Amino acid sequence: MNTLTILLQQIGMFVIYIITGIILIRTKVLTRETLEVISRFVIKLALPVMIFINTVDGVGRRTFFSSLSILAIAASMYIGLLILGKISGKIFRLKGDHLQLYRAMVVFGNVGFMGIPIITSIYPEKGMLYISVFTVIDQLMLWTLGVKLTSPAEKESGKFNPRKLINPVTVAIILAMLCVLTGIHLPLILDTALQKMGATATPLAMIYLGGIFACIDVLKFIKVPDYYGIALIKMVLFPILFYVLLGFFPIPSDIHMTMALASAMPVMSSVVMMANASGSDGDYAMGGILVTTVCSIITLPAVSWIFQMIG
Repeated sequence: MNTLTILLQQIGMFVIYIITGIILIRTKVLTRETLEVISRFVIKLALPVMIFINTVDGVGRRTFFSSLSILAIAASMYIGLLILGKISGKIFRLKGDHLQLYRAMVVFGNVGFMGIPIITSIYPEKGMLYISVFTVIDQLMLWTLGVKLTSPAEKESGKFNPRKLINPVTVAIILAMLCVLTGIHLPLILDTALQKMGATATPLAMIYLGGIFACIDVLKFIKVPDYYGIALIKMVLFPILFYVLLGFFPIPSDIHMTMALASAMPVMSSVVMMANASGSDGDYAMGGILVTTVCSIITLPAVSWIFQMIG
């Protein structure tokens, strides 16, 4: 089964989960309040457990050390996206909080809830390792640059707080790496239980997004041109350019594809949560998540096909 076919299957499941979330809200099985409970469960338990157990079960010490080039690749990816976000934000004549949030949406992609299932389906043996190493840079950028960009432009609250780097996801990554490096194996019953808990992360995250989409004024957001700029720049142009540039370096083909796909993900859901927490315009960020997530149904297969054509 080729990469494009696997990706289409994963996107089909994402669409089913999102539609399920919409239906559950429309039928009043879920409410906005219960959606927030689901969000906390996913972020604080299901996602960290998924990262931990998939890394422990699928990674050896040799493959771990051979994948450390991802750190440099991820850093270069964020630098490129940050530059493009700043330039395109000026083109759209954005100012203040909207300019800050626009840049955050260009930089941070939904690797956790969409990238992980896609990449681990394409590369079941090493995909989770690559994402775990990538997440080291991802979390560092999120809790430094991300805090600044999602804070109101006139405030100084965007200063880096090192304690924010200690969260369930980073703890899961550290524990997983310790298990990999020391060769620790979990008891079968614990391993199975964690696998089942981690498997709930993506379905619940997508159901949550569908529910949120059902609670907002969709027509209001789909008319905003800024969001389509994000979709074009972040999810089409940059991934293709990044894929071509990575081809000039001696890196394994699976890392090459993994990093290019990671750069093509729609806006990270944490952006809206951080914007709301800091008092910035969370609704503007939610609109970006809505439009880019819907656009990804087309853009992800398209860029994957282009990657295969470029070869």
